[in-house]
Amino acid sequence: MNAVPRLSIGLPVYNGEKYLAEALDALLGQTYADFELIISDNASTDGTERICREYLARDPRIRYIRQPVNVGASPNHNIVFTESRGELFKWASYDDLYARDLLERCIEALDEHPDAVLCHSWSAIIDEAGDIVAKVGYPLTTDSPDPVERFRSLLFDVGGDDDYGVVRADVLRRTALNESFYHADRTIVAEIALHGRFLHVPASLFFRRDHPDSALRSNRTVRSWCGNLDPRRRKHSTIRLLAEYPLGYVRMLFRAPLTAGQRVRCLWQLVRWMTSRAVPPSMRRQDTPVEQVSEVVSVSRVVAGQSGRIA
Repeated sequence: MNAVPRLSIGLPVYNGEKYLAEALDALLGQTYADFELIISDNASTDGTERICREYLARDPRIRYIRQPVNVGASPNHNIVFTESRGELFKWASYDDLYARDLLERCIEALDEHPDAVLCHSWSAIIDEAGDIVAKVGYPLTTDSPDPVERFRSLLFDVGGDDDYGVVRADVLRRTALNESFYHADRTIVAEIALHGRFLHVPASLFFRRDHPDSALRSNRTVRSWCGNLDPRRRKHSTIRLLAEYPLGYVRMLFRAPLTAGQRVRCLWQLVRWMTSRAVPPSMRRQDTPVEQVSEVVSVSRVVAGQSGRIA
């Protein structure tokens, strides 16, 4: 590995002992090796610290930080980025899994297309046991050369896991990073897309785990979700947390490198989107396209580079 690795991987974690070792094995076993892995332990109370220190002793690419108190998921995500040194960056989750060539293929694609700012692969969903149970469609047009079209698609279409893609760090530094209002995970992806187009490796190499302890399942209300992102948000009203969502889009449009005409067109798309939100949820088409696989596949074979990949 070079003195300053080309890629930095940031892994924020809180009480992740159940799946953490499996995720670390998948990351450390990648065919692309020129990276640092920055783990920020958000004051875990389970066996997370022990697991992290065991892996720290084995692999010099790991840097381990333990927060004295739980700072919230959003600040913890931002900490691993501010600690990074690579020209490329990727967030990773303690409970997801990764095919062995995910990093290599994403970085190759970015090298071939210097105008692109982010690359990810198609996704699949795994269950608690690590079996692939569904593949996730990607209907978004984030590969468009037009920033307005990319923004429109990210507003109106749903799909993909681009917040876990490999992104150019200099672009990420020009964003607001992870905020803590409702759906702030969508606004950061949209802001990255305003800087350039996205690429996707046409194979399912990223495996998002669906399990009962996930943040999505554990935080069912707006205030609970935002309180998980930042504990200070528990004092804020639901109205405020919802109102900051579209305001986050407005702020990014005035930070992004857009022409005056592009900014006006993006603002018009935002008005259209906000108007569409007045439609009852039962009448909207907003679910992520998911296709059940015909045969459950063990992801352990895919992570190990064996047969079973879903294309």
